[in-house]
Amino acid sequence: MAVTIKDVAQLAGVSPSTVSRTCKDNPSISEETKEKVRQAMAELGYEPNFQASNLATNNSRTIGIILPPSQRETFENAFFLEAIRGISSFCNEKQYINTVITGNTEDELLAVIKTMTRSGQVDGFIVLYSKADDPVINYLYNEGYLYVLIGKASQNANQTIYVDNDNLLAGRDATEHLIQLGHKKIAYLGGDDSTIFSADRRAGYQLALTQHQIPIVPEYCIELPYKAKEQIQVMTDLLKLKNRPTAVVVCDDILALTLENICRDLKLSLPEDLSIVSFNNSLVARLTTPKLCSVDINSFQLGIEAASQMINHIENPNLVATKIIVPHYLVERESCKTLTDTTITTKSKNRE
Repeated sequence: MAVTIKDVAQLAGVSPSTVSRTCKDNPSISEETKEKVRQAMAELGYEPNFQASNLATNNSRTIGIILPPSQRETFENAFFLEAIRGISSFCNEKQYINTVITGNTEDELLAVIKTMTRSGQVDGFIVLYSKADDPVINYLYNEGYLYVLIGKASQNANQTIYVDNDNLLAGRDATEHLIQLGHKKIAYLGGDDSTIFSADRRAGYQLALTQHQIPIVPEYCIELPYKAKEQIQVMTDLLKLKNRPTAVVVCDDILALTLENICRDLKLSLPEDLSIVSFNNSLVARLTTPKLCSVDINSFQLGIEAASQMINHIENPNLVATKIIVPHYLVERESCKTLTDTTITTKSKNRE
């Protein structure tokens, strides 16, 4: 197996980007560190990747923005639009160019990124998502390219620059809000658990239930499939349960809108029959009927912070990897209602 820049970094006890900059004799790296890296390269027989070193030191002042692979859904999600707006705002101020990178599949996306890195025309990448065992992240890390994650790193966390919310706390806060309204039968609808934010929000939901000694019902804790038709069926099945939930935490406003539509089809009133808390506080949350109670994760600020960290590390390449947590807050709207004893009694009679 060929020796990689990651192998050299591990042996030398530095980050892959430090190895890359050493290959280009970057003046920001101390002579002591350079010597340690060179000894590791000699010991392993590593041949430098000069495209990687060019990327770390060129003066193109261009940042690539990587969207998750998708044929359509990504472009409908307001989170990505707001994050890109934040990145662009900061880059414009600092006179950096940004370019958006997309692909229908992981293979297509990775092929585009490889083409760009070989050309050496970008200084680094901002990745707008974080998921476990992602080939794009693995490629960028192993080849020593500079990148910033929006989302928590699932691996190599100590060597990864990332900007994120405390999604575990956000999931707990959303659930806590429903508990304070009197709800105990609370469901969680999340995306693929390989996406770190959804897994963390789910963990926060479970933590809130546990802290209030409310049993975690497996049928209420759902990882939604990718396809829209399958999502609708899963949500419909949840709401048709004999002991259906009185409230739901949904990991995204768009999914919450789908849930609202299903409720109408099933003749369930919102929030009388079901309370909903969602995430992102997008335009969708403000236009639905009733308007969605939603956790605002400050998408625009996440973009600004990601661009700030990227440019800071481009211009100061010897900095250690930083981790920035952007606060969230709950916006209360009409999709949630206090569950009183009278409400519970009425629902029980209706089911009989």
